[in-house]
Amino acid sequence: MPVSGAVPIPQQPSPNLYALLGPEPFWRIARAFYARIDMHPTMRGMFPAELEEPIRNQAEFLIQYFGGPTAYSDRKGHPRLRMRHMPFAIDLAARNGWVECMRGALQDAGIEQPHREAMMAYFERTATFLMNRE
Repeated sequence: MPVSGAVPIPQQPSPNLYALLGPEPFWRIARAFYARIDMHPTMRGMFPAELEEPIRNQAEFLIQYFGGPTAYSDRKGHPRLRMRHMPFAIDLAARNGWVECMRGALQDAGIEQPHREAMMAYFERTATFLMNRE
């Protein structure tokens, strides 16, 4: 897939997973994801030393993206994922490491099928979209 970012990111998935799951699973995902990042040998260096703010950002973003309240945008503005991730060198290895951590986080957070599959489809597309290096 080209690094140009021509792949559109859908605005909201269907069905509304937030309506089905509520907020807590998204917080579990964010905590589990960053617990994995904190121990990952190659991914850890891409993230700040303190992970509380990234956990909050990710949980609120996921809640909003999957159909919940807009706390993320209310606090931080439009998500602008490409712009916010541009300072980081995201190549195929970084993309795959991120996806690996997220796949494990969904398992750790107890996200059941078919919700896990729907989320992973979004995460894989988005991780590819955010690649900015060959």
